[in-house]
Amino acid sequence: MVNGFGFSFPNDDDRDRDRDDDRDGGRGDGDGHNDRGGDPFGQFGFAFGNGGNANFSGNLGDILGQFGEMLSGMSQQGQPGQPGQKAEKPKRDPVNYDVALRTARRSIKEPKGMTANDRTAVTESTRLANLWLDDASSLPDSGARAEAWSADEWLTNTLPTWKRLVSPVAEHMDRAQLDAMPEQAREIFGPITQMLGHFNSMNFGAKLGQALGDLANQALTGNDFGLPVAPSGVIGIVPKNIEPISDQLSVPGQEVLVYISAREAARQRLFTHVPWLVERIVSSVEEYSMGLELDTSHIEEQLRNLDLESGDPAKLQEAMQGMQDMDMSPRVTSRNAAAASRLETLLALVEGWVEVVVEDALKERIPSTAALTESWARRRATGGSAEHAFNNIVGIELGAPKTNEAAELWRRATTAVGVDRRDKVWDHPDFLPTAEHLDNPAAFIDTLLDDAPDADFDEEIAKLEEMLANEQGPSEDERGNEQDDD
Repeated sequence: MVNGFGFSFPNDDDRDRDRDDDRDGGRGDGDGHNDRGGDPFGQFGFAFGNGGNANFSGNLGDILGQFGEMLSGMSQQGQPGQPGQKAEKPKRDPVNYDVALRTARRSIKEPKGMTANDRTAVTESTRLANLWLDDASSLPDSGARAEAWSADEWLTNTLPTWKRLVSPVAEHMDRAQLDAMPEQAREIFGPITQMLGHFNSMNFGAKLGQALGDLANQALTGNDFGLPVAPSGVIGIVPKNIEPISDQLSVPGQEVLVYISAREAARQRLFTHVPWLVERIVSSVEEYSMGLELDTSHIEEQLRNLDLESGDPAKLQEAMQGMQDMDMSPRVTSRNAAAASRLETLLALVEGWVEVVVEDALKERIPSTAALTESWARRRATGGSAEHAFNNIVGIELGAPKTNEAAELWRRATTAVGVDRRDKVWDHPDFLPTAEHLDNPAAFIDTLLDDAPDADFDEEIAKLEEMLANEQGPSEDERGNEQDDD
């Protein structure tokens, strides 16, 4: 249909047919109810299920195939080579991305190809959003091209950045496992440790694939929740994942699409014109992963409380029963926990800024802006958030970024010093609000006011300069007469 925005959005007849086809195979409980109730954005949260564990069904062939290749490679390593040559140890990726990609694609729903209407709607909504964003931010249009993505295209386009985030975590986790093993055990089980590394790679790949597949079915944009995983210079929108929202909110589809496009376009303005921001986020992940270590102290403490040396069969049986109830899994910690805190703050500041800018740009133009912003906040609070993505995909447990607090800080900054001064804060990371400022925005506002030029002082300086310039000194004749008198 053609709408008031001047472009078409396939939210009527086609979607009605899709709803009829999908009614029985949807995500509800069989009675037509959805687990997430009235939260339209909530159904697109990061619901990985099973506590984040991968579902290996349908993936056994991959694992067995990889295992066969691994054994074949190990047997070849044991064969003698050329005289005087030392067998080279093949380089192994910490994550088996082939397994990850195949697993992810198996979980992606039946792909619906992008139509010409989809592409036109995304292009025009992004153009309109960027036009309105110019009034709400001093950061200019990113110049990024708008693209309509399917779920599979979202996976393909974001996977390279996910690799950058995941690989260091997996690599340092392998190292942490070896470091936690006693030296004597490493000597005895040396050959097995290599096999363990291959299993870890496949296991990590399967879990990653499951998480990314779920996320591909739910993602609305390339950079949901401030995670810069989409390619630079591209505003990626996933229309098929957006379409159901308008029905649940009773909001025209074109309004929802413009709102979502505006959020992604605002993120791209930040990522394009704040060149240090993306690398800062990625480096925080890398720094955190470098300090990974396994804490087994709680296991040792529990074992010390068991009587395993008494020789009494009854006590021994009691001890074995006690071991079954123990948490024998090591706890993953990092010596660089401050990096995770910085990451939380950055994600909160990005999404808080996006929320304020989009709200200011659209509130007078799209009546449903307030309802859409509230629904997005519910999505964030009920599981569709950056910390869940990092926990399930990257393996970093973050606290919930204080996005609401960050948004309030940016609103107050806008009122206090204006749009231009507010956005100048992004010029350097040292200018940004800290985690403490999110709890005390007044302190940050004070720093902005202290740095702002004092208009009264400047006015007085100008008056003084004018007065000095207007003062007439003695004329040349008067100076000459004074010299003659001398």
